[in-house]
Amino acid sequence: MQNRTEQNIKNLFKQTFNEERITSEKLPASGSSRIYYRIKSRNNSAIATYNTDKKENIVFLHFSEVFKKNGINVPEIFAKDIENNIYLQEDLGDETLFEKIQKTRTENKFPKNLIPVYKEAVEQLAELQINGSKGIDYSLCYPRPAFDKQSIMWDLNYFKYNFLKFTDIVFDEQLLENDFNTFSDYLLNTNTDFFLYRDFQSRNIMLHKNKIYFIDYQGGRKGALQYDLVSLLYDAKADIPENIRKILAEHYIIYADNLIKINKNEFYEYYYAYALIRIMQAMGAYGYRGLYEKKQHFIDSIPFGLNNLKEIMSEVKILSKLPELKRILSELPASEKLKNIMTKNKLTVTIKSFSYKRGIPYDQTGNGGGYVFDCRIINNPGRIEKYKKLCGKDKEVADFLEAEKDTEIFFTNIKEILKISVNNYISRNFKNLSVNFGCTGGQHRSVYFAEKTADFLRNNFDINVELIHTEGF
Repeated sequence: MQNRTEQNIKNLFKQTFNEERITSEKLPASGSSRIYYRIKSRNNSAIATYNTDKKENIVFLHFSEVFKKNGINVPEIFAKDIENNIYLQEDLGDETLFEKIQKTRTENKFPKNLIPVYKEAVEQLAELQINGSKGIDYSLCYPRPAFDKQSIMWDLNYFKYNFLKFTDIVFDEQLLENDFNTFSDYLLNTNTDFFLYRDFQSRNIMLHKNKIYFIDYQGGRKGALQYDLVSLLYDAKADIPENIRKILAEHYIIYADNLIKINKNEFYEYYYAYALIRIMQAMGAYGYRGLYEKKQHFIDSIPFGLNNLKEIMSEVKILSKLPELKRILSELPASEKLKNIMTKNKLTVTIKSFSYKRGIPYDQTGNGGGYVFDCRIINNPGRIEKYKKLCGKDKEVADFLEAEKDTEIFFTNIKEILKISVNNYISRNFKNLSVNFGCTGGQHRSVYFAEKTADFLRNNFDINVELIHTEGF
């Protein structure tokens, strides 16, 4: 913390709580230039925000005041010093909805116990959009008072220049510009007279004392109801299954219909179109923050964004009138350049089966870490004549091994160990992990467990898996 800023925050904290600061902890950086500190004294705690963008500070403080007055759960503003670019807000702890998902997700499955939390979130979203924003001065909104044609064109071009141009897809600039204009006009044909949060996603929803709180809404402006809902439901790394998205969208519509009459058919027509513009905007961010600034978290989000695109494209009716854009979006998942970028930045787990007669395989990555599992504790099918010419890939061998009581116990323990290691390696941006399975001849047991492990990792983690049978099977 710079000395002057540190002193200004210290003074503001003391003026507000009449206590001296005891600890000051700088919080992890987000995608913005704002800097956050957790300030604690004997009896109080607050989040100090330092942001040199005065206009952004003014609109955030204004929104916070209006939302709090209208009964929306947002952080209380304890004090502000606009001249020195700082303010103190309520400390809501550290648990976001996104972190809750990551903690409770098992074997890459969305935790169904969080569906009620999401239902509450979309209910509170509807309240904020329709009633909670009454009294907002939209002239303060920054950089635009509404999600208008200019805003939409900015997002579309953000996608073009920061994501599309990193790929090897050839496109016609003028034809794409024509489609952008048609698309932006179409999006504005629905009711856009509501509050649009702009970045309504699981990282901006705090879970504090069994309540949901919203943060980071300084980009808000007027816009359509659908935008924020799809921002939450198509939040890339939250990776909500499509059937659960549909349940939550339906829940939102039923709840919002009690606040303002909703034309369900029209809502869904524009729902998928707004999902597309939101996903494209997010892909632009992944390109800028990930492919340009080399921030791994954003690179890791690209496969999820591409998957979201594939899931909604058939539902976006306006795409039939946007031929160049439709072609480009259809070709994105097959982009070799994009595949190479994503592959290069993922953790690679190299799985090898081997024969102990030839020794444990050498780790050629230079990492030196990993596992060697001795499969010789399982009965050897290779001793039985009818299995001698088969290997661990064959069904007959698999059936034999799966009938052994120790096979399931052995493999369950392997999975638990690898889950811990792979998650740890991903979180630390490690690039290589070796996993080796050995048996007497490197033909039956080692091949079987190597194959099973490769399937398990491919189905549960977004990583590269290389499978090598050193005996050639």
